[in-house]
Amino acid sequence: MAEIGNYLLLAVVGAVSGFLNVTAGGGSLLTLPLLIFLGLPAATANGTNRIAILIQNIFATVRFHQFKVIPRGVTLITAIPAIFGALVGAQLALNIDELLFKRILALTLVVVLGPMFFGLGPKPVESTFTLSLAKKVFLSAAFFGVGIYGGFIQGAVGFLIILALTLAGYDLVRTNALKVLIVLIFTPFALFIFIVNGQVDYLKGFILAAGSAIGAWLATRVVVEKGHNFIRWLVIVTMVAFAAKLFLD
Repeated sequence: MAEIGNYLLLAVVGAVSGFLNVTAGGGSLLTLPLLIFLGLPAATANGTNRIAILIQNIFATVRFHQFKVIPRGVTLITAIPAIFGALVGAQLALNIDELLFKRILALTLVVVLGPMFFGLGPKPVESTFTLSLAKKVFLSAAFFGVGIYGGFIQGAVGFLIILALTLAGYDLVRTNALKVLIVLIFTPFALFIFIVNGQVDYLKGFILAAGSAIGAWLATRVVVEKGHNFIRWLVIVTMVAFAAKLFLD
């Protein structure tokens, strides 16, 4: 009976995290502690969480494609560096210390929060704008770093992606659409490292993924209908809440 309750809790928290990951980020800051609470070692929780991340981003990408808001011409220069970075990061994550894990997450949120809160960087432009060579180099380097972080911890990687893409000039609707696509592309490579090393609980992972898929599906419409300013403040509020929790912990 208790086991059934744990599975229901996984599905519900998965739905909330899927919604957060698509609209803002930080959903893994809910699911990772839950998986650890349910008895998984930190590395196994990290690997198991990738199943939900993969599934939720499949659903979200399909929806964003239907809404026609995924930017074109930037996928390769962001996805390929992110894949290589994720392979490096996943190797680093196999023996991660939990205290170090929390400190890195908290620092990431603080670093990203400033530019998001004060609206630094270029103003959002239309999806048809042309990226300069400098911005292409910037995005390639940034997404290699994003891949390392995503493969290493995953939690709050969406905030880093949002920061990089908004600095390049994309509005938050298209940024979120591209975010889920890039995470979808590099996650299988990170997940493979955890699978090979036996750090995945498949039953918990797929239950979590079922809830995450529902949350992600619902979130895509919110992103498209509410627009840039609403999503900006949602991201800021989410980051402040998670940063406060991590520092208090």
